[in-house]
Amino acid sequence: MTNRLPQWMLRDLSLPRLRRYVRAAHGDARAAERLYWWNIEVSGTLLGPLHCLELALRNALHNVLARHHGRPDWWAVAPLNERGRKLVDDARRSCTRRLPRTTPDDMVAELSFGFWVSLLSSGYDRQLWVPVLHSAFPHYRGRRDRLYRDLTSLVLLRNRVMHHEPVHHRHLAADHDTIYRVLGYLSPELAKEAQAMDRFPTVLADRADALGGTRPPRF
Repeated sequence: MTNRLPQWMLRDLSLPRLRRYVRAAHGDARAAERLYWWNIEVSGTLLGPLHCLELALRNALHNVLARHHGRPDWWAVAPLNERGRKLVDDARRSCTRRLPRTTPDDMVAELSFGFWVSLLSSGYDRQLWVPVLHSAFPHYRGRRDRLYRDLTSLVLLRNRVMHHEPVHHRHLAADHDTIYRVLGYLSPELAKEAQAMDRFPTVLADRADALGGTRPPRF
């Protein structure tokens, strides 16, 4: 066991970031280093499935809401709560700063994963879920609250992956299953296509070897 990380890691990656891995490795700096690289590796394998889920979700919700309200900028008339209106306003300002003219498609792309998932929360049950949003999930027959819990957990996972945070401590196999279960509610075809390209099962199966140092890390 060694309790010293290389100086270049401390300089380039920062001690506050690395300290969490040292704690997880019970003070073994060499094990912490391997855990850090494996965390990057496994995070990379989750990007593709999360990409597919986020785009499929926002397009499905946007399409049914646009049809229901009879306009592509449905957020202008939908019964959004205060937080929802703020997120729309923030997205509009962001688009305006970058684009000479903002289209509904620009807004759809700018609105965050968290915004789309928030439309499935309990506050929108009667206003959006019952009359409209349930139809965005043609292969789901369960309760709204279960779907919302699954997606809320995936928002947290997505944010940790995108902000280079630790995910190694999560039940990643369950997270991965949840991604494909929810994606299957939206589009079984996309779920099947994504799974055919997915490296996550192999990387997860190799975790012990990677952390034990019997195989080198790879991105």
